[in-house]
Amino acid sequence: MPFQSVYENMYLGREPRNRFGKIDRARMKRDCEEVLGELGIHVDVTQPLLTYGTAIQQMVAIGRSISVNAKLVIMDEPTSSLDTKEVKVLFGVIRKLKERGIAVIFISHRLDEVFEICERVTILKDGIQTGEVGIEEIDQLKLISYMIGREAKQLERTKSGYRFEKAETLAEMKDIHQGVRLNGIGIDIKKGEVLGLAGLLGSGRTELSKVLFGAEMPDKGEIIWANETVRFKTPKDAIRRGMGFCTEDRKVEGIIPHLSVKENMTIALLPRISRGGVVSQKKQLEIVNKYIERLKIKTPSPNQPIRNLSGGNQQKVLLARWLCMDPKLVIMDEPTRGIDVGAKAEIEALIQELASNGISVLMISSEIAELERNCDRVVVMREGVKLGELIGDNINQDAVMVTIASGAGELEKKGGLADE
Repeated sequence: MPFQSVYENMYLGREPRNRFGKIDRARMKRDCEEVLGELGIHVDVTQPLLTYGTAIQQMVAIGRSISVNAKLVIMDEPTSSLDTKEVKVLFGVIRKLKERGIAVIFISHRLDEVFEICERVTILKDGIQTGEVGIEEIDQLKLISYMIGREAKQLERTKSGYRFEKAETLAEMKDIHQGVRLNGIGIDIKKGEVLGLAGLLGSGRTELSKVLFGAEMPDKGEIIWANETVRFKTPKDAIRRGMGFCTEDRKVEGIIPHLSVKENMTIALLPRISRGGVVSQKKQLEIVNKYIERLKIKTPSPNQPIRNLSGGNQQKVLLARWLCMDPKLVIMDEPTRGIDVGAKAEIEALIQELASNGISVLMISSEIAELERNCDRVVVMREGVKLGELIGDNINQDAVMVTIASGAGELEKKGGLADE
């Protein structure tokens, strides 16, 4: 309930009463602060839940489960919106639950987390259990093999060096300001380049991409598109120029759950395949079938409601939505969040295919290894500021974390930063 306070959300439907039969709000506030304190979260619990970001909202949901003294707590992708520090706090709480004899079912696609926090793992594929084993008896590649139904190979960097020094610039953002979230940041994207944005939660990566796409307005700054200064007042303006955006939260901002795969895929294309307000069903179906085949989307029919598809196939439909528009740039915010390992590899392969066809990709990911595998260049951000750039073979986890932790200075001494 986003418009209710944090403490009201914590005790929704089980509000304690005082001796006069009235809701004991003082006790609710006190207990809520205590539960969140155990999670390492210290916020004003009287504020509406929507005041806080996704990470805090996730912690409140976890706190609600803990507060009922449950014997079993089910956590479905609990770390998907948490930064590294918050994940450590959560894992500390999970260990406390285990010490109290509380069982935890931990559902995650982040295999490193499974190996860190779990004693036993059950693997499902297409609704069928394919394996159950003690975590010490299996390695990551074997686990992936159970998940995808075939022998897995280690995902590795697909690029070497950097080949865009003389490439034409497609888009450039200069001195972008937006409240306290963006503080004079600038980036440029070359034609056919995969540019990554790295940074912790709250670094401003998503906000910057939304400004570029016209979904949010900057307070100050300049956007140059194909050598022309532009002002995208709405996403419609950006789409007309050849831009697409696969959002961070596909269930809220991406898919339209009750509509079909066909309708979701072609919703932005309708003006192009309509005449006199009537959609050409033939053209629509031809396009949909083309991208179902090209992107290997698993669906029984184009008329299948998209909500019935897996997360990976939903993400492919969203990508197809923009590919059928012949884009010049596709923004992909957390493109592999909440999808299985097999689908992740397919999405990454599609990103490389786009780049090889001259389409630029702006890739935002919290998984540094994902940026390392796929990006030609990575911009590292913190608190709305650009700390530096990593290029080609210099893109790696240590370099990104050093940049985030200490700013550009220390990494410059090591020679890992690109020239500004």
